[in-house]
Amino acid sequence: MFGSSFVYPAVVAAVVAVLCLNVTFLGGVEGKEVNFANVGGIAGDDALETCEKNAHLLNKTLQALEPFDVFILPNETFWLIGGIQVFHLQHVTIQLDGTFAYTGNQTAWPRHSDKSVYDCMRFNSCHNITFTSSGIGTLDGNGIGWWGAVKYLEIGENRPKLLQIENTSSLLIEHILFKNSPYYNLYAGDVKDVIIRYCDVIAEVEVNPQRHNVFEIQAFNTDGFDVAGKNVHIHDCNIWNDDDCIAVKELNGDNIQAQCSENYLIERVNASGVGLTIGSIGASDAHTCVRNITFRDSVMHNTFKGIYMKSRPSGTNTSTGEITDVLYHNITIYNPTQWAVWIGPQQAGYEGACSLVWPEDPLAKCPVPENMTWKNITLRDITIHHPWYSPGVIFGNSNNPMMDITFSNVQVTNAGLYPWGEKYYYCEGVNNGQSTDGTTPAPPCFTVN
Repeated sequence: MFGSSFVYPAVVAAVVAVLCLNVTFLGGVEGKEVNFANVGGIAGDDALETCEKNAHLLNKTLQALEPFDVFILPNETFWLIGGIQVFHLQHVTIQLDGTFAYTGNQTAWPRHSDKSVYDCMRFNSCHNITFTSSGIGTLDGNGIGWWGAVKYLEIGENRPKLLQIENTSSLLIEHILFKNSPYYNLYAGDVKDVIIRYCDVIAEVEVNPQRHNVFEIQAFNTDGFDVAGKNVHIHDCNIWNDDDCIAVKELNGDNIQAQCSENYLIERVNASGVGLTIGSIGASDAHTCVRNITFRDSVMHNTFKGIYMKSRPSGTNTSTGEITDVLYHNITIYNPTQWAVWIGPQQAGYEGACSLVWPEDPLAKCPVPENMTWKNITLRDITIHHPWYSPGVIFGNSNNPMMDITFSNVQVTNAGLYPWGEKYYYCEGVNNGQSTDGTTPAPPCFTVN
């Protein structure tokens, strides 16, 4: 298990080897090169008519790719409108040497019959697909017109994802900048054998912001990399956004590529946003599963949240779910604006969730889902500098408490005292919580060893 200090390095090496084999085993076989400019793509023109022409051409060109073909976007900017949809590609390379930039024209944006927007770009039911660049390719969502508190009241979360990939295996994404997505930057759901490396995410309201303040945080829902899959390696990436930086999402028995979101290694990430995250995870009748997850060797400067694990209310009385065998190792967090560590129910604005104003509002409620099992969660060699709040929350359900939660050498310097005072952590609903190797301060419901 990744969460075990005795065996996780061997499993990490095996998973990485399998990923490299699965993603690259057909390398060297030649197809044709398809240059977007040569087939009629128009560069440097953001007029709506050009956006629509380029989008129509891109849909047609990508869908026509055959095994071993290489699609090349030359080093220029090509403007698009959303609704790029591609199905059943196999053994194809998409080389983005330039920029795909999306119009901010929301009125013209294509929509489904229920008025929900099409995503910017969506791939479904593909195998052995590589997104790469000879330098740095850019997907620019021009999202600022979709963001903000007022806009949220108008359209909510009806905003396009920059790149969505579903029901796909053997996926490599590298050397891509995801810039100012209207909504999630990358959502990869029901995927298997995935490598994401040397990619950056930027979602900024202001240029070069230094803090996630009230103004900057209006770029909410700009998740960095959300992945629900099996055998996933994410490494050497830089992320600044205003929602989950990297989020492990759930799978269950009804999914196709895998029935558990498992075997993740996420390492050498510089991230600032709403956390290195697992969740939100909700129970299901097909048994929701997240297990064998490792985050390690990463730094979070001036982040909003740090380590963030969250369950959500869902399902029926017979629904079940698990979050098991998780390791956060060698993570350094500087100046978190809110919680440096949150392990518990999701804070959200919907019915049944932990209130967004808990614990500030004494009347606010924070219910914890009973149908989610948490077991074998380890934080090891974690350093937290100058948290504005108390260091964190560990909050399980009293009828189904978290099991085997270990803080090993978790060090907090200049811990904030609000709201938990000298207890430092809110800590309830935990069985066999262990504080080891000089963890300071120790969560009050843990045993100190």
